[in-house]
Amino acid sequence: MSTPNKFSFVNPKNVPFFYGYIVLFIGSIGVLASIPGQTVGVSVFTDPVKDALGLSRNQFSNAYMIGTILSAFFVSKAGILFDRYGARYVAFGATVVLGMSLLLCSVAVEISHAINTLLKISTWMVPFGVMCVLFFCIRFSGQGVLTMASRNMIMLWFDKNRGKVNALSSVTVSLGFSSSPLVLNYLIDNHGWERSWQILAVCLFVFSFGILQLYRNKPEDFNMVPDGVKTPETSDEVQTITEPLKKVLRHFTLHEAKQTRGFWMFSLILAFNSFFTTGFTFHVVSIFGSQGYSKTHAIAIFIPISIIALSVSTLCNILSDYISHKIYLYVMIGGGILASCGLMCLSHPFGVYALVAGLGLLSGLFAVINAVTWPRYYGRLHLGAITGKVMSFLVVASAIAPSLFSYCFSTFGSYAYISYMALGFLLFLTVGAIAVKNPQ
Repeated sequence: MSTPNKFSFVNPKNVPFFYGYIVLFIGSIGVLASIPGQTVGVSVFTDPVKDALGLSRNQFSNAYMIGTILSAFFVSKAGILFDRYGARYVAFGATVVLGMSLLLCSVAVEISHAINTLLKISTWMVPFGVMCVLFFCIRFSGQGVLTMASRNMIMLWFDKNRGKVNALSSVTVSLGFSSSPLVLNYLIDNHGWERSWQILAVCLFVFSFGILQLYRNKPEDFNMVPDGVKTPETSDEVQTITEPLKKVLRHFTLHEAKQTRGFWMFSLILAFNSFFTTGFTFHVVSIFGSQGYSKTHAIAIFIPISIIALSVSTLCNILSDYISHKIYLYVMIGGGILASCGLMCLSHPFGVYALVAGLGLLSGLFAVINAVTWPRYYGRLHLGAITGKVMSFLVVASAIAPSLFSYCFSTFGSYAYISYMALGFLLFLTVGAIAVKNPQ
């Protein structure tokens, strides 16, 4: 961009070390800032908000599904905006929208009552519609755009060390996501769900200023290249260095990437993770409550899951610079099978252990594949468009999960039956992944 440092007091050229490490830090915080728009951030609010609005679990889940599916239609477009305008402005806009959406969420009851009074009606469809709109806003800005922009920005600033850097980012993100239910539950217990959303909104507005100051789109804007090597001053030297890189790495367009099997297999396993993890997280209190566990025990399960996820992501991120990512695809499928079997047998101790191990593997490898695999397979030039399309798959998967889990429980009296569908899908992926190759 012509003015990559506009509105900022920080110039990457004046930093005494490679600015990519600041990008790594602030980009990781950016992913954490998306928590209020993620399922892990919404799930803690589910019971108090639905009760305050007078909605059933199925109605609240359906509102979540509709709002999230609607957001999926726009996420891929946001990826194109990322390629055109960069992470800085896209992430800033997403953060402001997410903060404003949380403020509206905090007065959802008042908005519903006002609409009912204005229309002189009294129906559950009004709060249902209000939550559909609000879920669209927080899911699009939080889960979709802010996460995609922050993660892609980090990947653009590194190449050879991309896996190692993502390992550091994953540590921060995993710890933040795993502890967020406890933090949010503490806020709700002490301040109520309305004030808690308002506190989070203020934090996001403050962080949006940090985005303008510290987010930077790519190293080339400042005469740098990924990993911190300065580019030569003369055009002849630039061509000497960049020409071999062009021969080694091909930059796929979204259309070209979609012609490869790897794009679909990796996208589908990531979508499965989004589906299963979202459904589980959204109804975690109910899932464990159906087996006699308390709310405290249900929320605490995220701690061992995060420990496994953190260990897996750290190791696999480091190894990702050296081994085939197809191995990760199969390990992630194995994690899905383990988690599905664990949910099916949750009444037994084995089921709890299997569920924790499976979700840990899924979450750990998700952090690797969703960040490192795409630039490794398809290059950096069209990374926004490619990851934006993938994000739309994840958003759709996360949209339908809460409703399917809810209807499974209300119809059959158990969440276990969702595992049969999951195992069938994983069998399909196991066969389809055999022919996956790195298109580079």
